[in-house]
Amino acid sequence: MKKALIAAFVGTVSGAVITTQVAAPLLAQEAAKTTNVYQQLDLFGDIFERIRAQYVEEVDEADLIEAAIDGMLTSLDPHSSYLSPDDAADMRVQTRGEFGGLGIEVTQEDGFVKVVSPIDGTPADEAGVEAGDFITHVDGDSLLGLTLDKAVDLMRGPVGSEIIITIAREGVDEPFDISIIRDTIKLTAVRTRTEGETVVLRVTTFNDQTYPNLKDGIAKQIEEAGGIDSVNGFILDLRNNPGGLLTQAIKVSDAFLESGEIVSTRGRNPADGDRYNAQEGDLALGKPLVVLINGGSASASEIVAGALQDHRRAIVVGTRSFGKGSVQTVMPLRGEGAMRLTTARYYTPSGRSIQALGISPDIVVEQPRRDPSANNEDEEKSAAHQSRSEADLRGALSNDSLSEDEIRQIEEDRAKAEAAAKLREDDYQLAYAIDILKGLLALGGKN
Repeated sequence: MKKALIAAFVGTVSGAVITTQVAAPLLAQEAAKTTNVYQQLDLFGDIFERIRAQYVEEVDEADLIEAAIDGMLTSLDPHSSYLSPDDAADMRVQTRGEFGGLGIEVTQEDGFVKVVSPIDGTPADEAGVEAGDFITHVDGDSLLGLTLDKAVDLMRGPVGSEIIITIAREGVDEPFDISIIRDTIKLTAVRTRTEGETVVLRVTTFNDQTYPNLKDGIAKQIEEAGGIDSVNGFILDLRNNPGGLLTQAIKVSDAFLESGEIVSTRGRNPADGDRYNAQEGDLALGKPLVVLINGGSASASEIVAGALQDHRRAIVVGTRSFGKGSVQTVMPLRGEGAMRLTTARYYTPSGRSIQALGISPDIVVEQPRRDPSANNEDEEKSAAHQSRSEADLRGALSNDSLSEDEIRQIEEDRAKAEAAAKLREDDYQLAYAIDILKGLLALGGKN
């Protein structure tokens, strides 16, 4: 019995010694880290006081603190930032779909401002700004070395005022200037129309209006077509859509899915992850779906494209998307400001991370660029010459085996074909997507 007690005592002492030997260095390391943090904060205080007392000009103390906070956040990644009270108010207005500005979504790369995408129908879009453009100067002032927020501030101004931005574009030898008149940006989140028998759903952004606009637009187009049986499929056009609200991306994905995961988010702590699943109900009633994306499709657009692709609900056509797969949480701060902090990453239903990789289309289709130096008059003459047929020849025999109704039907079919050919010139990617739906229907696709 004594031996057992002695053994137990020795074991306890040994355990205490081992615990002390392991825990003591860890505690010491933690204490050293804490001491180092406080030393760094003391250093910050010293620098702050030196600037306030000795800088060549008097400085605003509040501006110094705000710049320090913003610098701390922007050093993390391109999407984390401090929002002043004015910026926070602007952001709340933007999610409602109306704000003042140029109409471009931007990020920062290599020290310059990079255009993620221009928004349809905005001053920047009409002036010819393209996804992938680098903005190097604003009104002659270089943006190199400025934070993204500071660069955006330079682009802001009164509605109706002119701004000149200098653009560096891939494939163009020299930077060039674009003049833009600032305007109030009123976003129409979803525009719908019918091309032949195909319903085209153009989603420009993900704000509070997106899902309601989409739902109403689909119902309207189906009604105008004479019912779902008169529709051969849908095209969800997400090109140059810079994203927006996660909640709206989930709703838009759910609009075409009956069940299954839409997207998951994973943060630093595994317990903080979330999964979002689809509910029963397909607004397209099972009709074939093609999703169009390009390098300007980012964030929420990529969530939708990835979900529909992984569930094999849609064929994704176009070029690789932007690759913004991170989640930003807006946290209110004292003084009516806010902090936008990257807190998680997005993953598609199959577990793919969108971050930096983007969504790769099932069918890669580039959008051809027109050559501005080409002679349009010569092109038109050539096209007219190639379109000549037997019926254009002098004295050609008429076709007496067709009824008037059959001739009218042939002429209508010819008009549709000519309209399709024109669409290929105006928007090759969209025309390609429509052709895919026609092919699926011809092969007995799902109706």
